[in-house]
Amino acid sequence: MADEEKIENIPQIEESPKKGPTLSTSTSSFERNDPHDPNLSLLSTKMFQKISEYLTGELNITEEDYKLLEIMNKATTQKYASYKHLTIDISNQILELNKKYKTLEPYLIQIDQIEDSVSKLEQAAFKLDSYAKRLEAKYKSLEKRQ
Repeated sequence: MADEEKIENIPQIEESPKKGPTLSTSTSSFERNDPHDPNLSLLSTKMFQKISEYLTGELNITEEDYKLLEIMNKATTQKYASYKHLTIDISNQILELNKKYKTLEPYLIQIDQIEDSVSKLEQAAFKLDSYAKRLEAKYKSLEKRQ
């Protein structure tokens, strides 16, 4: 008896005259050879065309975005390649300058030593000059006394 109650609660499947069993016989189900409203068919066709155009546009926009990204990536790659060459050139020039500095270093040390000597000579010359001026002043004062 419980089995009979379960069967009665299940919705009955109706038979379609052309295709066999179907769950619904509403006007929204569309069968190929069924007579239908031509206006509805025209509107449906237009709707699908518009959806197709919209989706095509969205895909085209996405494709253009990817093309732009590809162009930007190529430009960035080229820029970084030029930076790489520039840094290699700078590095080579720095190494060359370091080698030249190493070869000139003894001469630079000699120049520093000569500069120190010149400074000492200059100080000695100033001292000698001031001493000579004092002697001259003393000599003149002694000369005036006599």
